[in-house]
Amino acid sequence: MGRKTTYIILFRGVGGATLLPVQPLKAALLADGFEKVVTYINTGNVVLVSDRTPKQIVARIAAICLEKFSFSKSIMIVSKAAWKKVIADNPFPESASERNKLHAYILDGNPDNAAIEALARKNSGPEQFAVAGKVLYYYPPQGASESKLFSKIESTLKVAATARNWNTVINLARLAEQVDQGAP
Repeated sequence: MGRKTTYIILFRGVGGATLLPVQPLKAALLADGFEKVVTYINTGNVVLVSDRTPKQIVARIAAICLEKFSFSKSIMIVSKAAWKKVIADNPFPESASERNKLHAYILDGNPDNAAIEALARKNSGPEQFAVAGKVLYYYPPQGASESKLFSKIESTLKVAATARNWNTVINLARLAEQVDQGAP
């Protein structure tokens, strides 16, 4: 096995009517050998430590979710170091104080330039977005619920994505740091 790394696990499409039982999930992950498992709010966020590869971790978590909870959604994985880079690379630092409006989308792959250009053409409002590798930063000053672009992002980029508002992005970074320091 490799070096132990702290990872942030993001489930796509959790929230509203689709809930993942976080306490049983935490217990199942601990029983499977994952360490220092912590969940954050009921929208599919987990911080854990493992010496498995990211691909192995995602495959195992997907299997556990299917077996124990009949739950099957895309799972994104980001190391703590890469998560810090998501925060540091925010192209809209002036919007970081509006933590409920600024979003980071973690993408399942790199969208191609044609898809990014298509998204730019669909942006008729005041929204701002920028793509950096497998992250799309999105800031709708009027709020995501009032945005016409919000619902078009994933389908236009043609890549699976899961979004977290900046509150969640910052809190997951804090949680990952606490996990590394042995707090939880």
